[in-house]
This record gives sequence, structure tokens and C-alpha cells, in this order.
Amino acid sequence: MDDFAAQIYSQVHQIPHGKVATYGDIAKFAGFPGYARQVGRLMATLPEGSTIPWHRVINAKGEISLTGHDLQRQRRKLIEEGVEVSETGRIKLRLYRWDGF
Repeated sequence: MDDFAAQIYSQVHQIPHGKVATYGDIAKFAGFPGYARQVGRLMATLPEGSTIPWHRVINAKGEISLTGHDLQRQRRKLIEEGVEVSETGRIKLRLYRWDGF
């Protein structure tokens, strides 16, 4: 695993239960501002059974970026943690966004 991936995974592991962070937040907290797309790519390629809480990472609009079954799977995981998620995958960032500290 390269240093970038290690830093990103470390940040995602720190997102508390019941909170979310954007791809851009994670990139910034890891010291790689401007690398939001790469964070998304890492989350999308996690191996099956990974313990990294990928479901807590969403896009900058406060939405789940996935579609179809994958959107519903991420939505269910967030709801199980007490995060309110609309049918279309919207989350109120002002209530649920993790500030990284």
C-alpha cells in the first residue's frame, strides 16, 4: 500500500459512528487537498469485507454518490448509525459532518 492510500484509510477509520465526511474533507485531513476524486477511487476499490467505514464518506453536495443497489446499501449502513438519509441519498452536512478533530 502506498503512503497516499495509507493516509486516506487512516482518516476514514477516524470518522466517528453516526458522522460523515466528504471525499474532499478526507483528502484535506490527510494532507492532500484537491485529491477528492482519488479518495473516491480508493473507497470504490476496497476489497470485500474491508473494515474501513467507507459508507461514511459522501460527496461535497451531501449526497451518496453511488446508485441503485449500492446507494441503498450505503444508505442502510448510515441509517443504522443514526444518520438521517433521504430516499435519494441526501444527508444534512450541517448536522452530520465530521470536522476531523
